[in-house]
Amino acid sequence: MDLFFREYGAGDPLIILHGLMGSSDNWATHAKAFAEHFHVLIPDQRNHGQSFHSEEFNYDLLANDLADFINQHTNGLVSLLGHSMGGKVVMKYALQNPNGVKKLVVADMAPKNYKVDYDLIFSALNAVDLNTIKSRSEAEKVVSGYIQEFGMRQFLLKNLTRTDSGYHWKANLGSIQSNIQQMGLWDSSDNQYDGPALFISGNKSGYVKESDHSAVTALFPQAQFQTLNAGHWLHAEKPNEFMSYVQSFLK
Repeated sequence: MDLFFREYGAGDPLIILHGLMGSSDNWATHAKAFAEHFHVLIPDQRNHGQSFHSEEFNYDLLANDLADFINQHTNGLVSLLGHSMGGKVVMKYALQNPNGVKKLVVADMAPKNYKVDYDLIFSALNAVDLNTIKSRSEAEKVVSGYIQEFGMRQFLLKNLTRTDSGYHWKANLGSIQSNIQQMGLWDSSDNQYDGPALFISGNKSGYVKESDHSAVTALFPQAQFQTLNAGHWLHAEKPNEFMSYVQSFLK
């Protein structure tokens, strides 16, 4: 099934993959800047945004979705940028298709297993009664009882949309919740991607540590590392620094 996507600019293709509970909309501002030099495509991954819902949800499927998307919309040679869950997807794709990736950018993710704890997030979102809420502010009030951080609430509530039939979640919460532990996994690989790779991380997030660098270079021998004074959503917290590093690398 086809993925919904946003498209900007012209030139060599650059595909951006969002993270868990995100969507293409999260990257629209960055994409417009990248579009000065690239043909930027940002798909909504399955079970997210405006793309199709599926009971199955794992990295093999997400990498296959990306492969299908690339075959449909490009000549096969692309640069890839992925954040968080999207970072694992682009790493997996690059290892499976090393000759099809011109340059690789991974934002705050390493090729390793992570402990996944989204219980509070799912409790917050499932507590919103979609049959009775009459405004987004009502939904935020419910979510605020679980999640104190304003930025995180706003990020999650971007998944809330209203149609003629009322409010609903764009993300497939049921499938994501039932498959959430798979999102922490990383399958070891005997392959390598020998092309240029940039691993850019936030020093406040804890997702990528200096001790992870050896695991990265074992799979991505040309990997470069940059660190921003930011958390996991480093591209939103430090957009100018993030863009500067990534644009310089991609050019």
